[in-house]
Formats: sequence, structure tokens, C-alpha cells
Amino acid sequence: MSIKPKLSRFDLTMIVISLVIGMGIFGTPSDVATRAGNTPVFFAAWIFGGLVTLCGALTFAEIGARYPTTGGFYKVFSYCYHPAFAFMINWVLVISNAASVAAVALLGSEYISPLLLPQSLQNSTGTKITTIAMVLLLYVINFLGIKMSARAQNVLAIFKVGMILLLCTAIFRHDYIPSEWVATPHQGSLITAFGLSLVPVFFTYTGYAQTINFGGDIINAKKNIPRAIFIGIGIVIALYLAINYAYFSVLGLGGLQHTHTLAAAMSSVIFGATGAKVTSILTFVSVVAYVNVNILSSPRVYYAMAEDGILPAIFKKINPKTQVQEFGMSFFVAAILVILFFVSSFSEMLNYVMFFEIIGVTAAALSIFILRKKTRDLDITGIYTIKWFPLVPVVFIISYCFVILNIFISFKESPYAALFCLAAYALGFGIYYLSVRNKREAA
Repeated sequence: MSIKPKLSRFDLTMIVISLVIGMGIFGTPSDVATRAGNTPVFFAAWIFGGLVTLCGALTFAEIGARYPTTGGFYKVFSYCYHPAFAFMINWVLVISNAASVAAVALLGSEYISPLLLPQSLQNSTGTKITTIAMVLLLYVINFLGIKMSARAQNVLAIFKVGMILLLCTAIFRHDYIPSEWVATPHQGSLITAFGLSLVPVFFTYTGYAQTINFGGDIINAKKNIPRAIFIGIGIVIALYLAINYAYFSVLGLGGLQHTHTLAAAMSSVIFGATGAKVTSILTFVSVVAYVNVNILSSPRVYYAMAEDGILPAIFKKINPKTQVQEFGMSFFVAAILVILFFVSSFSEMLNYVMFFEIIGVTAAALSIFILRKKTRDLDITGIYTIKWFPLVPVVFIISYCFVILNIFISFKESPYAALFCLAAYALGFGIYYLSVRNKREAA
């Protein structure tokens, strides 16, 4: 049974927003301020990051319009490069996605547990109980059907956007005490400061490329994928610039450098003593939206791999009524629950996740040049095409390569980290060829 289109443009727009806006915007501005060292570099990083993200959005909008298919992030690699390369990139992303979902879910539960659990359960055990309950509840919602999970995603995304706008109103309060922290300048050149600042900026902007996984789920995909990406990314960029201006206006650059709980700081300005509770709710809703959209997206990659025969056929089995990959989704949720028991360091794990994400997104963006040649016949059909081609994808790819270089620089404290990341890709390459060889021998 194949996947039938059931999601509207609005559904996909909310998915784009949820894929991008996670926990990052409530914490990474502090890292950006520390790495930037001065106000111009801080805002330049966010503005430049927004422009590059827009270039990426335009690139993936055309990729999605030219090749709308379920599990598009895998299929594009397979179609434009080679199935081995597609598996090598995506198998790591599938694992890292499950790991990042587990870690973010755990972090969100730490915020909400004090409001839900009795004092005796406000510990690591209680946090894991809350996390497991949240993941299982979302699993049940997604099991009821893709339209049900999309409706839940829409509500969560709208609530999240509303809460960010509410935090921005802190700039209209005049009774808060201005931050007395003095900004610490960056020790090094402006180029280095700018480059290192872009690493957390791009982490906060990333995620939208996974939108092309829903190519088979979207009604009129060739038109609605580009439009949903434009609208979603436009909203995200506007929200990010607005809330960073609010952070800076209330806390100053020095306050940003020394305050990692930015949402809590802003909530306390608006709501006073109840600010901590508002922060807990905001953070938890952001986490729930992030977990839900990944439960929606990641199994679509399994579906594409199963279509190519890399994974067993059961991964592409679809319930004809609900359009749910019951086994694939169950496998992904089970992976999250298993990883929950092994997650130790959230920040350390995110360094690896960011490395894999940027490598995968950059390689996917490069496919637009191959895809244009292979699908020339579509040019006369009225599909979306990038107006300033090849400038737009080139700007995006060069910028991401610059960030990859800075991630390698940030790995200098752990010299084996980069080697580990490259070894993970090599292992995926080996697994693919072992799978192909075993399949041939069986045949």
C-alpha cells in the first residue's frame, strides 16, 4: 500500500516551523553572544544566518518541487548520486535524530516535572517517567492517523509562535532592572568570531530540509512544498530576529553572555514571580512539538530505504485508513525510548548532531545541480525554479562549508570527535554493501 496525499499547505507550513523552532532559540543566543564578543557581530550573525537560510529554503523548495516523494531526503541522494551514498548519509541522520529527540524530550521533562509530579518524584527517575509518558502519548496520537498528528502539530506550532511573540513584549516593559553584566570581547579576529558565531546560529535555523520527506503526503506537492517552505521560513526568520532584539534590549550583550536560561529571564520580566512556570510551559510545548514532528518525519526515510530494498519491506507497510507506517513509527519510538536510558550529556551530543546535519544538508543542496539536468522536461510545466540560479544555492553551500570548517575548529578540544564522525559515515558505507551482497546471495 503506497502513501496517499492528505496534508494541506497549511499543515506543511506548520511542520516547517516546528522542524526549525525547537529548544535552540531559547538558549543559543547566549552562545552566539559569547562567541561574537560585540554587538555588530552578534546581529550580523543572525541576519546573515537568516539570509543563508532563505537561500537554503529556496534551494530545497525547488528540490521538493522537482522530486516530490516520500522520504525525499533519502530519495534525492539515491536519484542524484548513488544508493550507497544515500544510505551512508541517512543512516547516521536516522540514528542522530532519534538521539536528539530523546535528549530534547528529557530536557523538556526536566522543566515540566516540577509542575506535574509530587516532590518525592522530582528527580531523575521522575523526569524519565514524564519523558516516557510524553513520547508514548505522542506515539498514540500519531498512531491514530497522519491527519490527527498534523492537527496536533498545527496546534502546538501556533501555540509556540504565540508564546515567542509574547516573550518579545518584554521590550515594552519599563519596570525591569537593566543587566549590569559587562560584555566580554572575543579573543581573536572578527572573522573567527563571526565564523564561530554561525555554528549555533545555523543550528537554530536548521531542520527545514526534512520537509521534503513529506513529498508523498502533500496534496499538489509540486506547488505546495515551495509555498509552505517560503511561508514557514519567512515566519521563522521574522520571529528569530524579533526575539533576539528583545533579548538584547532587556539583557544587553553582557547579560546575554551570562544568561543561558533566556526564556526564564524574559518571562520574569513580563510575569514576575510566575515567570518560571510560564517558562516551563513554553519549553515543554516546544519540546512536544519537536518530538511530534520527528515522529512524523523520520519514519518516511525508513519507507524510502525499504522501497530501495535496503531495509526490510515491513518498514514501508502503510495502514490504508490512517496512512501510518505502523512498524516504522513504532521502531523509531522504540529507538527513542532505548536511547533515553543512555543519554548523558545533551550539549556534547548536539555537537555531533550538528556535524551530521550540516554535512547531510550541504550534500543535499548540491543535488540541485544534478536534479536540474535530470528533470529538464519539468521546466516547461510551471514548477517552481530558483530565479537567481546558481547564485542562491552557491551562497548556501559555501556558507555551510564555512560552518563545517568552524565545527572542525570547535572539535579541537576533542581530537577524536571529527574522526568518530567520519568513521560513522564509513561504517554506513560498509553496511550498505554488506546488505546488497547478502541480498544478491539470497537471490
